[in-house]
Amino acid sequence: MPAQLLREMLQEVIGAHISPDLDPGVTGVTQDSRSVTPGTAFVALPGFTVDGHQYLESAIANGAAALIVQSDRAQLWQPVADAHSDIAVVSVDDTRAALPRISAAFHDFPARKLNVVGVTGTDGKSTTTYLIHAMLSAAGHRTGLLNGVEFHVGGKWTQNETGETTPEADIIQAKLAEMVAAGDTHAVLEVSSHALELHRADEINTRVAVFTGLSDDHLDFHGTRENYLAAKLKLFHSLDDNQIPISPREAGGDVAKRQRGALRATAVVRAEDPLRDTITSAHSQQTVIATATPGTTADVSVLPGSQDARGSDVRFVTPAGALGARLRMPGDYNLGNAALAAGAAWSLGVGPVAMQTAVNNLRPVPGRMESIDAGQPFTVIVDAAATGPALELALQTLKPHVTGRLILVFGVAGERDPIRKSSMASAAARHADHTVISNENPRSEDPVEMVDEIASHFVESGGTSFDRQPDRREAIRRAISLARPDDLLLIAGKGAEPKLIYADRVEPWDDREVTRSLVAELLSR
Repeated sequence: MPAQLLREMLQEVIGAHISPDLDPGVTGVTQDSRSVTPGTAFVALPGFTVDGHQYLESAIANGAAALIVQSDRAQLWQPVADAHSDIAVVSVDDTRAALPRISAAFHDFPARKLNVVGVTGTDGKSTTTYLIHAMLSAAGHRTGLLNGVEFHVGGKWTQNETGETTPEADIIQAKLAEMVAAGDTHAVLEVSSHALELHRADEINTRVAVFTGLSDDHLDFHGTRENYLAAKLKLFHSLDDNQIPISPREAGGDVAKRQRGALRATAVVRAEDPLRDTITSAHSQQTVIATATPGTTADVSVLPGSQDARGSDVRFVTPAGALGARLRMPGDYNLGNAALAAGAAWSLGVGPVAMQTAVNNLRPVPGRMESIDAGQPFTVIVDAAATGPALELALQTLKPHVTGRLILVFGVAGERDPIRKSSMASAAARHADHTVISNENPRSEDPVEMVDEIASHFVESGGTSFDRQPDRREAIRRAISLARPDDLLLIAGKGAEPKLIYADRVEPWDDREVTRSLVAELLSR
């Protein structure tokens, strides 16, 4: 991309102060000093464990043309500014708030050129984004996708290797710009509460905001459930700032609608969600009500027929008609995800034919109730359930379809809300016939101590049949060795995550590939 003048990029950043009086051409924007190349503007973010202001010299050594720093960190950046008078230093009140605005300006505000769908909630976000992406694509729209598992830009899939459900704002804006350049017209984004609170999701100009629900999680970060909800609601508040005029074609023969410049920003929420009214009142735009519950009044419905451990026969019901399909994802909660996806797609003009096509031809959602079949005489499923409510739903969904035993492997991510240890252990104790307790991403926590703590919660919840195995590979191996014909083995917590994170190292990992390898090893014996 051609260089942009720094001062032009800063026009929408209130209170930005440039010193000295320089206006360099900027060739990129990043918050990672390792990614700086000659001409880059480096934005120093104050992190939770590492402060970006400590890497200003490194950014300069890599060729930074400008440093964006936070006013209250002058003790860190002022000596650097004094020593490098040829580098533009821009001080702002909040570098996190400035990053999305500077990044969007550098890329000429790509989100304004796309129909952006943002999906937020505690669980179900990734699956819902895949479903929306499939429905929009089936309707003929060139559609990009950014979620915690993968990116889809200009028709190409790549893995999300950032380790974040929602990447930092500079990455988001760069990806949106790639979509625009590639001819994409729509974009679907998974939007976490952290992203909303930390400004990563600023400047994405959401046209459709989808709410998958709320349960207690991330309270280590947000403090209270009220704060957690407030973060989620920011996506819906933003709908009033992202109003998009309806074109004459969309307005059709409705003269009054054309005259008043009617707007089509939309929220999508389930009819049965206890926060339905809260979501509806968080904005002044339209709300589409979706449901997967028979007999419930809604704008769009996905109604279940026969169900088994591999999926459900469903019927999409819209004002434009109804059609049947096969949803290859089990569980009522996935019916709910499909209903939300249909509601979002409907709000963007997608009808039941495209919904049917999308669901019938849906490629497996990576690590979401994904079946692993290597010819073994028992069922193996990998799922990303990483919270108590998510694991509860997964186990409740699978249990009725198991004629043998339900064997579970799970761990709990380190440095996350402590409630996960007790809530996931409790779900395992209630529903699994045998559990192998292991690790997920221990990070700075001690892996052995974590397993012991989870085991104590498991016993307190009435669990009796279990093994402790901190090594996740050996835990999966143990579970496979126990499985017999008609058993079902659920490997929960990581899904398609590509890394196993310890305090001192990061290992390449994929629950699916590890499981396939270990099952093949068993069969070869």
